Amino acid sequence: MKLKLKKYKEQIEDWPKEGHHLMAQYDDEKIIVYQSYRKEIGEFAVRNQYFGGPFSMERMTWIKPNFLWMMYRNGWGKKEGQEYVLAIHLKMDAFRNYLENAVYSSYNGRLGISREEWQDEVKASSARLQWDPDHDPFGSKQERRAIQIGLRNDLIKSFARKDLILIENISEFVKEQRQFVLNGELDQLMLPEEKPLLFDDADLNRKLRLR
Repeated sequence: MKLKLKKYKEQIEDWPKEGHHLMAQYDDEKIIVYQSYRKEIGEFAVRNQYFGGPFSMERMTWIKPNFLWMMYRNGWGKKEGQEYVLAIHLKMDAFRNYLENAVYSSYNGRLGISREEWQDEVKASSARLQWDPDHDPFGSKQERRAIQIGLRNDLIKSFARKDLILIENISEFVKEQRQFVLNGELDQLMLPEEKPLLFDDADLNRKLRLR
C-alpha cells in the first residue's frame, strides 16, 4: 500500500477544528482521493488500473480526498455496494482542473450570481462542488467541513483513464482499522496522513472558501 499512514490521535492535534479545509494526502504531483464500490467495479479498476467494465460513465461519480468522510459515507466499508474501498492517486493538475470547473451543487447568495445564472452553470458544468460536515471515526459531525467533487460527461471520462496514476484496493486496511474503532481503541487507529491543501491561486482558494 502506497499510502502514508499516521496515528489518528497524533493527526488530530494538528488538524483545524472548524471552517472549510481541503484535507488530503498530496504532494506537488498527485493527490489521493477515495471511492467505494461493489466488488466487480473495484476489482476491474485495480486489475486494469482504469475505470471501465461495470463502471458507469453515464452517472455522476463523487470523489472524496478526506478519508474519514469516506468512512462515514461507506460505514467503514460495511454499507451494501460500498464494500470495495479504493485509494485513487490522481494527477494534481487534473484535480485542480476539476475544482476550477466545478459549480456548487446548491445555490447560495454569496456566489455573486442569480439563481437563474447558477442553474445555467450547473447545466453546463461537468463538475459539482459540495461541502459537508466532516466526521470523527465514530461518525459524529465535526465543525470542520469536508469537500467532495462530483464528475460527469467529459470530466468523468478523463478521470476514468488519463488522470490516474495508481488505483489501490485498501479494503483490508479499512477492515483492520474499523476494528480499532469498534473496540474504542483510538490510540491504535492509523489513518492516511492528511493536511490542509491551499492553492497558489487566491481566486481559486476564495471560490473554494479555503483559508
